[in-house]
Amino acid sequence: MSEHDVQREVSELQAESATAARIFDLRRIIGGLFVLYGIIVTIAGINPSDATLDKAEGVNINLWTGLGMLILGIFFLIWQKLKPVAPPQRETPEE
Repeated sequence: MSEHDVQREVSELQAESATAARIFDLRRIIGGLFVLYGIIVTIAGINPSDATLDKAEGVNINLWTGLGMLILGIFFLIWQKLKPVAPPQRETPEE
């Protein structure tokens, strides 16, 4: 293998590492789950029953909790977009 081939393989592996770091960023996973569950809970809170409102002493808890979850999930996704994870840098031995 020539040195050019080795350099090309190293750069390909670094690109794959950067992609894996972005895919498995916890902010993306947490943000996505909060957005998904926030949508579900907000939909449940849009048209509450009288029994549900009586249990929560007149507060539409599903609506407010769902909106809070949506806001938190969107915050995590924006944070992940603005400050992406830098892939770990390997130290190369000096020649």
